[in-house]
Amino acid sequence: MDMGQNIIVLIGPPGCGKGTQAAVLSDLLNIPVLSTGAILRAECESGTPLGKAVKVTLARGELVSDDVMNQVVASWIAHPHCADGFLLDGYPRTVPQAMFLDGTLDGLGMPRPTVIQIDVPSHVLVDRVTGRRQCPSCGKIYHIRHSPPARDGVCNQDGMALMRRADDTEAVVRERLRRYEEATAPLIEYYREMEFHSVDGSDNPAIVLEAIEAALGLPVW
Repeated sequence: MDMGQNIIVLIGPPGCGKGTQAAVLSDLLNIPVLSTGAILRAECESGTPLGKAVKVTLARGELVSDDVMNQVVASWIAHPHCADGFLLDGYPRTVPQAMFLDGTLDGLGMPRPTVIQIDVPSHVLVDRVTGRRQCPSCGKIYHIRHSPPARDGVCNQDGMALMRRADDTEAVVRERLRRYEEATAPLIEYYREMEFHSVDGSDNPAIVLEAIEAALGLPVW
């Protein structure tokens, strides 16, 4: 991979740790993370015609179409701050989006992406999400088994009672995973013919990062 221009796509199910790894890789490689949620919010605040269209769509509670999402991503990756590369989290989600991304990168003279799939067994993801608890005040996240607070059910930092998100139930998580696997299987098959790496995301974040660094050809310290 051209180490001067890192184009990375992270793929993985809810709860796999994409956000954690994306933040570390961003610092390590000095490239921005383009997460779909963040860039859509920024686009809404921009006041551009595209931003206004996205804002109306989201206000209606509707999903942003492939065409609009493609336009948003194309606009962002053409920014000068992405000239040395970028990391995509949450895009592409479909084969047509992946094909659009490839064409856009070709048009900008950028290399095709290196794709990292963070693979985690379903039972591990269910455990991670259903055991998650969050402080409503400071936002700190705990896990009742793997990283519990010092006092049961109470935040270490401010003593507030920890809360469980309403959708962090096993039934909701399994349905979310089912939909993810159904939608993502064709995308993974598309990328397998390219620069594609699958890493085991079930271990602790530091070990997962080492596997990603090795996949990217980076020195592992």
